[in-house]
Amino acid sequence: MARVVVTGLGAVTPLATTAPATWAALVRGDQGVRAVADDWARDLPVRIAARVDDTFADGLGVRVLRRTDRAEQLALVAGREAWDDAGRPEVDPERLAVVVGSANGGIASTLAQSRLLDTQGYRHVSPHAVTMLMANGPAAWLSIELGAKAGARAPISACAAGSEAIITGREMILAGAADVVVCGGVEAGVEAFSLAAFARARAMSTRNDEPARASRPFDLARDGFVMGEGAALVVLESEEHARARGARVLGAVAGAALTSDAYDIVGGDPVNQARTITLALRSARLDPGDLGLVHAHATSTPVGDRNEADALRAALPDPPPVTSTKGATGHLLGASGSLGVVVALQALRHGVVPPTLNLDELDPTIGLDVVRGSARPTAARHALVDAFGFGGHSASIVVSRD
Repeated sequence: MARVVVTGLGAVTPLATTAPATWAALVRGDQGVRAVADDWARDLPVRIAARVDDTFADGLGVRVLRRTDRAEQLALVAGREAWDDAGRPEVDPERLAVVVGSANGGIASTLAQSRLLDTQGYRHVSPHAVTMLMANGPAAWLSIELGAKAGARAPISACAAGSEAIITGREMILAGAADVVVCGGVEAGVEAFSLAAFARARAMSTRNDEPARASRPFDLARDGFVMGEGAALVVLESEEHARARGARVLGAVAGAALTSDAYDIVGGDPVNQARTITLALRSARLDPGDLGLVHAHATSTPVGDRNEADALRAALPDPPPVTSTKGATGHLLGASGSLGVVVALQALRHGVVPPTLNLDELDPTIGLDVVRGSARPTAARHALVDAFGFGGHSASIVVSRD
């Protein structure tokens, strides 16, 4: 079977505004969760989040900033970085595609424009409101930026959206529909309504007095996730196309699986999650023992972390070392899976696994070797990246170093 390789990485995260700087921060054990000091958060039960430094958008220009939502801006910046990192491939526009997933699309603009309508009336609503709020906006803007005419797709699958985007990109290349696909996820939803909604669902940490210690995957004292924002995109190519142009190959998306739990609108099914992992390994033509690393979804929720641990132990008789970077970045929702792919590829290339932050006492029900304290050396050649979303979206991706 033809191989799909990765030739470019781009990331804008709460830790840094580039992929290399984000990677370095993760290895050091830096922390991206902060207190939310905005007036709108004063009366909320959750007043912590992992935000991106506003300077990330400095290079976009006033005209673009005026016409775009923050999610679209994040996708443009991460997409430009990934494209440059890949060497700006020369490719027929009709063989170039973009796939950018999101959980909430332009929710910040939706809420802001709704407030303007309520408080100041119809004429104060932006003429760009529609293109700012639409969930396909990040994919559309990036496709225009790159001149991609093979498709601008926008999977909306909650916290699995970024992974689904990469799986879709891989499938497009394997099906012969594109030679190059820029794909991944984005999220920008640190807003009063979002925090309030997830808080009402009892899904978020309320450790407001200790922001840096709030997101604690697999820890016995975990009490919910921390909202994050950011974007993570990769450039995928058929190996034939990449080799022909002399591209630097960073690794491969060796296999993947995308399923649905058909179980509960918010609660994941560990049985189906295990099936998804097994299917991804089968897609990669690997055995469970071939895996040397797992980048877990592990959002720091009491039930979610345990479900995933159960799934990993069921699918992998002898699970390899596991890490979750959400202790550092918070939960990037639609961008979390694609950031996991970026991190896993870097871990394989550099032979280092970033630590899981704030893991003081491993929940005894987890039963996994979770990397904590400091970064750990690895000789792994293959890694699994999990992403699970509300609605029962289950995505597992196997990446391999070249």
